[in-house]
Amino acid sequence: MQSVKLAVSALALAAASATAAAARDNVQVAGSSTVLPYASIVAEAFGENFDFPTPVVESGGSSAGLKRFCEGVGENTVDVANASRKIKDSEVEACAAAGVTDIIEVRIGYDGIVFASQKDGPAYTTFEPADIYNALGAKVLKDGELVDNTFAQWSEFNADLPSSDIVAFIPGTKHGTREVFEEKVMLKGCEASGAMEAMVASGMSEDDAEDACMSVRTDGKSVDIDGDYTETLARIESNPAGVGVFGLAFYENNTDKLKVATMSGVVPSTESIATGEYPVSRPLYFYVKKAHIGVIPGLKEYAEFFVSDDMAGPDGPLAQYGLVSDPELTDTQSLVADEKTMGEGM
Repeated sequence: MQSVKLAVSALALAAASATAAAARDNVQVAGSSTVLPYASIVAEAFGENFDFPTPVVESGGSSAGLKRFCEGVGENTVDVANASRKIKDSEVEACAAAGVTDIIEVRIGYDGIVFASQKDGPAYTTFEPADIYNALGAKVLKDGELVDNTFAQWSEFNADLPSSDIVAFIPGTKHGTREVFEEKVMLKGCEASGAMEAMVASGMSEDDAEDACMSVRTDGKSVDIDGDYTETLARIESNPAGVGVFGLAFYENNTDKLKVATMSGVVPSTESIATGEYPVSRPLYFYVKKAHIGVIPGLKEYAEFFVSDDMAGPDGPLAQYGLVSDPELTDTQSLVADEKTMGEGM
C-alpha cells in the first residue's frame, strides 16, 4: 500500500510540475565538464539560429548533473543532463522515485584524442600511456625513487623513442578533451610506470595519488592549449620536435601536415574509437526529460540540433573541437526525433 501511495504521489507531482514548467521559456542544462564545451557551442549556435532563448548550460560534473536531473519534473528542475558516462541503474531508480520515468538517452559521439607530430619530424610512431606520463608527469619514478620530472628527451626513459627534446601541446584545463587525456593517458601511464604505487607507498591516499598522477610538469615541456586545434597545429609547425594532442577529425583533415602515433599498438580511427579498441576514448551522452518536451520551449529542437549533421557530424564544429563523430549518428537522430526513451532502443 505504501508503494502505491508513493507512486500516486509521484505521478501527481509530475503532472503538477509539468504544468508549472510552462512558466520557464529557456532550456536548462547541467552536468559533465567534459561535455560542457560541446554543449556551450551548441547552445550558442542554437540561440543564434532559432527563435528560442539561448539554453543555459552549467557544469558541475556528470554525477552532480544527473542528481539535479533526477530531482523531479517542472520548471525548478533541469531539462537536460550532460554526462561523460552512461547513467547508472541507481540514478535511474532515483529519477523514477521523483517522478522522472521517461528518459531519452542521447549519445552525442566519442571523446577521443590522438597524438600527432610534424609529417617530416622525429619518428614518433608508437606510444604507450607510460611514455606520455614519463614525458609529461610532474613526478616520475627514476632509479626506484619518486622525483621531480627532469627527463629532457624521449629516449631517456624508452630507448625505442627518438632522442628528441620533449615538448608537448596538450588540451588545456578548459578543453573538452582534457579529462580523457588525464584519465585515459596520464592516470593509466602513472599506474603502468609504477609511479602511482610509489606515491601510495610514500603515504599518499589513493585519491591524492590519482590527483598527483594527473598533474603535469610546469617547466615548459608540457604546454596547455585552451584554444582549438588550429592553435595546436601552429605550435607543431613551429616546433619540429613537438608532439600535439588533436581530435581525430582534425588530424584526418591535416594528414598532409601531420603523422599520427598508435597508442598501445592501436591505430586511431573512427571505427577503433567507436568500438572502444583505441584506449584513449569513451562515449559521451546527454539525457533529456521527456516530460518537459512540449512544455519547455525549444527543448526538442535543442536536442535535435545537438545531434544534427551540422553540429555533431564529422565536418561540424564539435568535431573541430575534439568530438569524434558517432558512426551511428543517423540512428541517434531518429531516436531523438521519435522521442524514444531508454529501453525502447533505436
